[in-house]
Amino acid sequence: MNLTTQQLAEILIGIARSQQALIEAIESMKAGFKGTYLAPALDSVAKIRATGRPLQLQEFPARVLLQCQGRAGPNVAQIVRDLDALLAGPQAASPAAAPAPAPPAAAAAGAPAGKSDTDLDMT
Repeated sequence: MNLTTQQLAEILIGIARSQQALIEAIESMKAGFKGTYLAPALDSVAKIRATGRPLQLQEFPARVLLQCQGRAGPNVAQIVRDLDALLAGPQAASPAAAPAPAPPAAAAAGAPAGKSDTDLDMT
């Protein structure tokens, strides 16, 4: 089975939204949980303040969850571009640690539904 980066981005967003539902439930039981406990722990896992090193794939899910914390929610197109850059290798990853725009990928904007060079082989 092959997954495109678009499909992987949608899976990551779905997981982050389910995590966000749990966070909201905990926040409703214990006011202040997000600001006191969650935010510092999530910033640490996402390595938001480590600006001197390139973004790594293992930190990416925490960054998607951070985007779910905001009012606007996650941006699928930006997540696809970031995934394309991360999956292309370390030389393509942006050194800016914050969810900064990665180099634009032509495949993310209007890729056909068929297999592309950014498909992930999940066999």
